[in-house]
Parts: sequence; structure tokens; C-alpha cells
Amino acid sequence: MTRTTFRRTTALLALSAALIGGMAHAADAPSGVMASNGMLTGPNGMTLYTFDKDAAGSGKSVCNGPCATNWPPLMATGADASGDYSVVTRDDGGKQVAYKGKPLYYWVKDSKPGDKTGDGFNGVWHIATP
Repeated sequence: MTRTTFRRTTALLALSAALIGGMAHAADAPSGVMASNGMLTGPNGMTLYTFDKDAAGSGKSVCNGPCATNWPPLMATGADASGDYSVVTRDDGGKQVAYKGKPLYYWVKDSKPGDKTGDGFNGVWHIATP
């Protein structure tokens, strides 16, 4: 085997391992939630965010009322809890998807898939990353 062939084979094996790892993560995700380009997106392709004021593992969201109008929660449907994903109960009784214990939200000012204008908002909103 030549040195060039060895390098190509090694690169292909590394790429295959990365893709298989990504597929395993996707299998745990609720229906339609995707991990791509280093961030989580909802079923509509829009960027998902976390809120620093939500305590991971607390089982609830502190973004309610006007906050939830600007930062709509990713609502859970059916059995959305698996692996790193869980479901938290909101103050209004609704069920929201969480990733590693942190509730997930959209930002009302993102207008199309790929937008991430809410990242860093007020220093407490961040893109949800896998």
C-alpha cells in the first residue's frame, strides 16, 4: 500500500466513524430534531437555543409568559425522551423537549433555517449544541 493510499484509507475510516457517531446521536433525538453544523435544529429546520437561567436537570423551564412569546419552546409530542433528550413540564402544563436537561427553544426573530440571530442574546441565550 502506498503512503497516499494509506492516508486516503485512514481519512475515509475517520469520516465513516464520525458519520456513524452522528447517526447514533440522531437515533436518540426526538422526531425531527437534527444535529448539523455543530448545532441542534427543530423539525422545521430552525435553530434551537438554551437559556442560562434554566437549571439543567431541574425538570422545568423558567421562560414563561412574554419570555416564551419571544423564545417559543420546542414542545414535546409523544415519546420524545430518549438518551440525552428528556421532557420537562412547563408552568402551563405543556411538555417541552430538553437536551441534557436544558429545555430547548426557538427565537422568534430567526426567519429561516440556518438563522442564528438569538445566539448570545443578553448573554444568556445560546445555540443548543450536540
